[in-house]
Amino acid sequence: MSIVIPAHNEAKVIGRLLHGLLDAAEPGEFDVVIVPNGCTDDTAAVARGFEGARVVESPEASKAVALRLGDEAAHGFPRFYVDADIELRTADVRALTSALERPGVLAAAPSRHLEMTGRPWSVRSYYRVWTRLPEVRAGLFGRGVVGVTEEGHARLAALPHLVADDLASSLAFAPAERTVVGEAAVVVHPPRTWGDLLRRRERAATGVDELEAADLDQAGGSARTGPGDLAAMVRREPALAPDVVLFLAVALIARGRRRRPGTVVWQRDESSRA
Repeated sequence: MSIVIPAHNEAKVIGRLLHGLLDAAEPGEFDVVIVPNGCTDDTAAVARGFEGARVVESPEASKAVALRLGDEAAHGFPRFYVDADIELRTADVRALTSALERPGVLAAAPSRHLEMTGRPWSVRSYYRVWTRLPEVRAGLFGRGVVGVTEEGHARLAALPHLVADDLASSLAFAPAERTVVGEAAVVVHPPRTWGDLLRRRERAATGVDELEAADLDQAGGSARTGPGDLAAMVRREPALAPDVVLFLAVALIARGRRRRPGTVVWQRDESSRA
């Protein structure tokens, strides 16, 4: 299998990812391609320190270009696209690979663990709601990892580049064609500050607008959270009402700040990389 990791100024965290990925791997088991793109730090040097990882550098700071270069350098299937700021272990990749061998499954992602240590109450409150949303539970997005078969890869290759690339990847597959694998787990690091949370959500709101403007076939579900989802959540768990109010406030602020579809936006959260 091949693992493609685009990395822009990820020297602080890419060693953490590669240690977990490669620590228990057999020699030659994983074809790992790291693509440092437009880096001004030591991302490439850190990555080269890991045996079993190949580095393909790009001078252009572009995730789309990095993914393309990684695809060109990768050898095998299934193929995994992994964000540099998450944590994933050898055993998790093996479990995802097994899931992709099932008939009809074209795409897979691991279960999600959010590392909330040191996060303020506002960030914890937001994610208490976000993690309960039906599409968040079922979708492949927001995990920093997606694996595809060769057929699934062909479908992703036909998509336009979008800010919300992980959401587009999820919606490209019908529910029966994708799976979230409980035996695999990814550690995701949410923002450490209120401001970084808003920047993340602004980028997400821009990405949803781009996705809808592209008029893609959204076979996998809706890109937006409906009022009915939030109302049903409060009916089931009335204690979540204050969290839902904060969630709505974040959504309104993010939508008010979002950019026009097609505008280049990164709005990266730096606090989670501390």
